[in-house]
Amino acid sequence: MFIAMNRFTVPLENAEAFEALWLGRESHLDQMQGFVEFHMLKGPEAEGMRLYASHTVWASEEHFLAWTRSDAFRAAHARAGGTHKLHAGAPQFEGFTAIQHLGAKVAA
Repeated sequence: MFIAMNRFTVPLENAEAFEALWLGRESHLDQMQGFVEFHMLKGPEAEGMRLYASHTVWASEEHFLAWTRSDAFRAAHARAGGTHKLHAGAPQFEGFTAIQHLGAKVAA
């Protein structure tokens, strides 16, 4: 499993618009082989900023890399350049390969 995260630092006055942008966009992730799940996370507030993180789970790093080279990726990010004013600086990417995965036990 591979987890891809982008962290965004958003001024509080832009938080509502930032959330609306993410909640209203077409991700195209569900078209990709190896896609498992996506979460947009709202984090803590500090010094007039709110932390957000996009969190995508893939079957493997190879599946994630295929996404970054796909037409679906380009379509999902076509208007990303116009959103820079909503967050401070560039998003910070972090990629992780899972070395352990524990799931909840399902009661019978």
